[in-house]
Amino acid sequence: MESYGSLLKKAREDKKLEIEQVVRETSIARQYIDGLESEDNDVFPGEPYLIGFLKNYCDYLGIDSEELIKLYHAKKIQEAPPPVELLEHKKSKFLVPLIVIASAAVVLGIGAYLFFAVFNVPEVQKQKALTLAETAKTHEYAFSGKLETHRLYIGDQIIVPDPSGKGNIVLTVSNTLGSFTVETPSGSQVIELSEERELDINGDGKHDFILYVSDVSSNDASHGAEVRMLAKDPDAFTGVVVSADSSDMEEPDVSNEVPVITSVKDGTKQQVIHEDTRAYPFTVNVSFRGSCLFRYRSDRKEAVEGYYTNGEVVNVSSSNGIRLWMSNVNSLKIQVIAGLSSYSLEVGKAGQVQVEDIKWVRDTDGMYRLVIMELD
Repeated sequence: MESYGSLLKKAREDKKLEIEQVVRETSIARQYIDGLESEDNDVFPGEPYLIGFLKNYCDYLGIDSEELIKLYHAKKIQEAPPPVELLEHKKSKFLVPLIVIASAAVVLGIGAYLFFAVFNVPEVQKQKALTLAETAKTHEYAFSGKLETHRLYIGDQIIVPDPSGKGNIVLTVSNTLGSFTVETPSGSQVIELSEERELDINGDGKHDFILYVSDVSSNDASHGAEVRMLAKDPDAFTGVVVSADSSDMEEPDVSNEVPVITSVKDGTKQQVIHEDTRAYPFTVNVSFRGSCLFRYRSDRKEAVEGYYTNGEVVNVSSSNGIRLWMSNVNSLKIQVIAGLSSYSLEVGKAGQVQVEDIKWVRDTDGMYRLVIMELD
């Protein structure tokens, strides 16, 4: 009969995994990993712990946990000493079939108990399906400065106003397996379970944003992570608005001020998506659901061009204006984030080439409006 311990060890070695790495990624203590591979049951506080760790280790290695649990029970039955009564009396001819039937019934009973009661497989599968359906969506959360709690998944983004008043900062979740990782302008931040981390989100050397991870799975990234977020100084996130410096506009305006709209000719493709009493930095979030040659230019900086495919994301921030060139506009999903508001833009047809300006303009009534202008 195969040994479940040797199967575990062989699977780990085939994957070239050291025990220290397994301990770190499964959160199972080394003594229990060694106990499973050497089939030393005495290191476990009880059989439920052994069964639970065995299942988690199998799931981590990608092998059938039910088969190894059966091997464990089969070995346990083999090692159990026969009753004294059987040794003292003559064995009945029906004894062996009865033992086989009873053993099979025990194994089936234990399997059913583990399947429905301990591991609750049907319910777990149902919840996993719901979680996968939920994580298929990428969410954006506009941070208000107050205490918030969200369950975050890979690809989710937190839009945080820059405390220095220079627009918005986008934090993107990149890992929810074993620990929580978020990408910031200052680099990747890895936060362990039950850890509270103060972050410098804008690279000014000050800790202004706090994340606390209250729940994260050690073996299922689709479970996401429950994260509490708050501002270290809530007042710093209130009313963060910075006047735009129109000298950085990419448009060749002769005026140093934001251009004034005096009239709009019929047929001009212009759409107002946001207005305020002043202009301030905004962010354009572009996600790709197909192949596209994409180029952008923010303010007077150099244009950036690349060929993007499904699943890739580009974030562009601007003080005054952004110009976008798109070779296959239907493959894009575009969101504009201004202040704490987010606007989804309509896209054109598949294969359509389009050039758009997204910029602040000042109207005759003194209001600043963020507009989308399609260019020929």
